[in-house]
Amino acid sequence: MKNNLKIERAIKDLTQGELAGLVNVSRQTINAIETNKYVPSTILALKIARICEKTVEDLFILEETD
Repeated sequence: MKNNLKIERAIKDLTQGELAGLVNVSRQTINAIETNKYVPSTILALKIARICEKTVEDLFILEETD
């Protein structure tokens, strides 16, 4: 699953650590999501989308291979 999290986080001027604090996960979790090493739970994806003021579909792109 691809994602636009790094771009949207930059637009909001948030560091990985700041976003992590807002959604109660570690900075390493945000990094793993951004580098496609971890797919977030539905609840985490919804929390991130709310903070970024985007839909989940705007942030996370389902690929044919998923």
